[in-house]
Formats: sequence, structure tokens, C-alpha cells
Amino acid sequence: MSDHHRIVCPHCGETTQLHHKPAKGNVCAACDKPLFPGKPILLTGDSFDAHIEACDLPVLVDFFADWCAPCIRMEPLFAQAAGHLEPRVRLAKVDTDEEQALAGRHGIRGLPTMVLFKDGKEIAREAGAMSLNHLLAWVEGHL
Repeated sequence: MSDHHRIVCPHCGETTQLHHKPAKGNVCAACDKPLFPGKPILLTGDSFDAHIEACDLPVLVDFFADWCAPCIRMEPLFAQAAGHLEPRVRLAKVDTDEEQALAGRHGIRGLPTMVLFKDGKEIAREAGAMSLNHLLAWVEGHL
């Protein structure tokens, strides 16, 4: 892996160039806030492409809905996964009710659906709730 990494700030949306391996203490060059907040970030139609295409890290996206019982069960597990996977993987969420066009563009049919992106492309997908251990093993198996 290169010594240079582009990371999109979850707070201001600016891209920061790191000249070393990403670490949990890294801050944004533009807003001085943490690049890795230790929890999933919420993506919208306006921010999705920047985070998927401009970030050199793999991005794991949880497509969810507030009314979905399996999504509700997965929420704390997905948050815990951020603690295990950051700063090697960015974790993000997309509310499919708020972002129907984005969900449609990515062919989301069941909830929750986890989609792993790398270098701007989808590399893996799994629908349905899963345990934390299963989620971590699934991600690690595709990196």
C-alpha cells in the first residue's frame, strides 16, 4: 500500500492527503476535526460519491431504514465494527428512506444490505443482519 492516502473528512467533506499510514488520531487539514470518529458516518446523495471515489480506503456502507427490525438490531454491531476496522476501513450508513435514488442506483432490494467498496467499485455485498464476528470476518475476507 502506498505511503500517500486520500481521506475524505466526515465533518467538512474536504479531502486530506496523508503522507503516512492512516491512524485513529489523524485530523482533517481543512477543519482540524478527527478523520476517524470511531463510528459510522451518514452519507447522503450529495456526499456519497466523494467518500466512495475520492477515498483511498475501502468503504463499508450499511444501507438501512429506521423502521427495519433487522437494521435496528444491526445498528449497535455496525457501530462496534467501526472500532475494529477504522482506520483501515471507513464505515458509513445510508438511510434508504431519505436517499431512495441512491438506494435504487445501487440496486438495494433487502435491508439491511452491506456493500463494500474499494477504489470506487463495489467488491462485495451481503443482505440481512449478521453478528459482529460474521461482519468482521466478511469484511476481512474481501480486503
